[in-house]
Amino acid sequence: MPRGETSKYTDKQERKADHIAEGYEKKGVPDAEAERRAWATVNKDDGGGKAPGGSGRGKSTGHPAAHKGGKLGGKAAASRSAADRSASARKAAATRKRNAESHAHR
Repeated sequence: MPRGETSKYTDKQERKADHIAEGYEKKGVPDAEAERRAWATVNKDDGGGKAPGGSGRGKSTGHPAAHKGGKLGGKAAASRSAADRSASARKAAATRKRNAESHAHR
């Protein structure tokens, strides 16, 4: 089968690829590159085409690409000192307390 052939993918996989590509295009990634990344993500998630004759058929998926987001967060907080984080926490607690008081009288 030639590279770029998508006939072995299910409708759901094609919808998934379209949705992923749309997200990349919104971020300003060129159409062709967005499409390439989208299919790479579907392949990583599902292990290839799931339609009959596609090698990934019948195997469950752990959705590895969908779990990547959690690794990206927390770096900003981790690079701040404990005192900075503590001051932010105190300020947030004070704000929540103030808001709770103003909303309680309604």
